[in-house]
Amino acid sequence: MLMRLLGALRSARGEFERGTAAAQSGRMAEAVIALRRAVELKPEFTEAHYNLGTLYRVLGNAEAALAAYRRAAAVEPGFVPAHVDIGSVLREQRDYEGAERSLRAALALQPDSPDALVELGNVLKVLGDWRAATETLQRAVSIDPGHARARWGAAMAELPVIDDADTDRDERRHAFAGALQALEAWCASPAGRNAYDAVGSAQPFYLAYHDATNRDLLARYGRLCASLMQRWQQAAGLTPPAGGPRGKRIRVGIVSAHISQHSVWQALVRGWVKRLDRERFELHLFHLAAGRDEETRLAASLAAALHEGKGPFEQWARFIHESRMDVLLYPEIGMDATTVKLASLRLAPVQAGSWGHPETTGLPTIDHYLSAAALEPPGAQAHYTETLELLPGTGCWLPREDNDARAADVPLPAAEVRLLCPGMSFKYAAEHDALLTAIATRVPAARLIFFRAKPEALSHRLERRLRAAFGRAGLDFDRHVVFLPWQEPPAFRALLGAADLYLDTLGFSGFNTALQAVRCGLPVVTREGRFLRGRLASGMLRHIGLDELVATSDSAYVELAVALASDPGRRQALRERVRSASGRLLEDDAPVRALESFLERVSRR
Repeated sequence: MLMRLLGALRSARGEFERGTAAAQSGRMAEAVIALRRAVELKPEFTEAHYNLGTLYRVLGNAEAALAAYRRAAAVEPGFVPAHVDIGSVLREQRDYEGAERSLRAALALQPDSPDALVELGNVLKVLGDWRAATETLQRAVSIDPGHARARWGAAMAELPVIDDADTDRDERRHAFAGALQALEAWCASPAGRNAYDAVGSAQPFYLAYHDATNRDLLARYGRLCASLMQRWQQAAGLTPPAGGPRGKRIRVGIVSAHISQHSVWQALVRGWVKRLDRERFELHLFHLAAGRDEETRLAASLAAALHEGKGPFEQWARFIHESRMDVLLYPEIGMDATTVKLASLRLAPVQAGSWGHPETTGLPTIDHYLSAAALEPPGAQAHYTETLELLPGTGCWLPREDNDARAADVPLPAAEVRLLCPGMSFKYAAEHDALLTAIATRVPAARLIFFRAKPEALSHRLERRLRAAFGRAGLDFDRHVVFLPWQEPPAFRALLGAADLYLDTLGFSGFNTALQAVRCGLPVVTREGRFLRGRLASGMLRHIGLDELVATSDSAYVELAVALASDPGRRQALRERVRSASGRLLEDDAPVRALESFLERVSRR
């Protein structure tokens, strides 16, 4: 019996070593088989469970990774890396409270674990506590000064996710600029020259929610990303490709983590994939995320190829480089770590970004930025490091869809006038709280309806801040404001059909939600901003001839909202006009034809 047990243990160790070596060589299927065999032979094999979890994570199977990490932690409760990676996976799944619990368990076991501190700092940032986030990340740096992700995360955490009442955005921008300068200096030193793994691990995403030009800050950030990633590219032997088309058809690649039921796909990419001329263009989709849904399957049926499951960014970079695209399009840069890493490389002769994240990328590796004539202000090129390309209208091909607002029965709070405020919590700047209290003061019968999105901690922060603002204005918050649970699309359409007005967010406008409102005939009150991100709804409305719903100042926004909220007859007349005008947004081939002209021009230059 003892000899058989020892033989099984030796076999388990052999399978473990074989699986680990296969994973390191990129033979993922072989690695999974070997590691699974190792844990079958030795169920209490902590390292095998852990490595199997890491392998599943690389392959994009988050649930299997989580199960394997949890098994490793169950076998050996004091094994800190398992608790850290459980927290990391839960953070990626947006279970931030669960992630925090697991990471605090790791720190209870090993208080000086820099990896646990980095993950916890990133969780605390997303939960809206930027002060605790920066303190936690800086503690990680003090423990391990060479920890690139700790330094990177600490710099990005200087930008709060959501305003508190006392948040000074100018002060935060100044702090971020100083942290970025220190990060640049460290990355230029011998200690940080190979810190490419940190690129994209945290990003200055929330700069876009500041009503200020971000070009200079993002250009500095972009140069830093590109300098690190291009050192990696040179060491990896990926020679920057030469220009000029290589075949009869122009090979176009779209690189995105959101080829699925996501706003980036719905607004931008789906129309490109559906309508590009296949006689002239060979379209390849590089789907960076692991998940698949009906929209992913639609994409796969329309493109020449949909590529997925390539694992870490190194494998994606080599695969895309070897695919020899003439043009690479990145619909969004700034929302996904792998996307930022890849966009910081030169993997095609021509590379372009677009407004899935409506802000300049700052990356010197992105040559062009595809935007829309109806959405940009005069002189918009000054806001971009890329060459700005304006497609006609809203730049989108949008399909006709079923807009039945009776698709779900969602109870709305009792109110004479229901004002829908559907933006994510971080879109509501503290400086605009006074506009909401002004509307409620002048329309006592109105009820402002907000939504609780994940993480709910941000919604709670917004609710506390608004409650205080309404109190200062002498208003009963509970009479004027309600927060509803986040709604699935059919239920949200029902709310749009039952509401009286849609109040757009200021500074960073809505597009997909405003489009849904217009399709349902719901009047949208919007404030035209200074930058693309603040003009998504106003540009759409002006494009279809509804300029009267566009305010050009904060005071005009309040006046317009009050006037419409107080006049049910005018709202009803507008409903018919809005519903009728919405057809002008749909199935417009002009942006796609312009995109085709752009692709031909830049690929043959």
